[in-house]
Amino acid sequence: EAHRIAWDATEAGLEAVRPGITCADLFAVMQSVIAPHQIDSVGDVGRLGHGLGMQLTEFPSLTSWDQTVLEPGMVLTLEPGYTFADGRVMVHEENCVVRGNGVELLSRRAPREIPLID
Repeated sequence: EAHRIAWDATEAGLEAVRPGITCADLFAVMQSVIAPHQIDSVGDVGRLGHGLGMQLTEFPSLTSWDQTVLEPGMVLTLEPGYTFADGRVMVHEENCVVRGNGVELLSRRAPREIPLID
């Protein structure tokens, strides 16, 4: 269930990515999906993604305070994560490029149902 919630938050983010939206707006879209299920914010880095380029983590940050406006060609990680049980955190990540009409995934989309290995 925790994976599905993080996946749904990522999906909401993918649907919202477009030129002109701010990082804070994108954060709010994903946070609205996970917030009802989050039990604790201790240790939370306060962001749900970031820029991706020459460094693993780059500007901008998908936070509630980053007013950076997305532009075509920007490469981002959508990385919603949350504490769903005592000592347990779920994080889901997809890498994408902002395009003129929306978003392009840089890899095949992970399935909503996480594979279980017995």
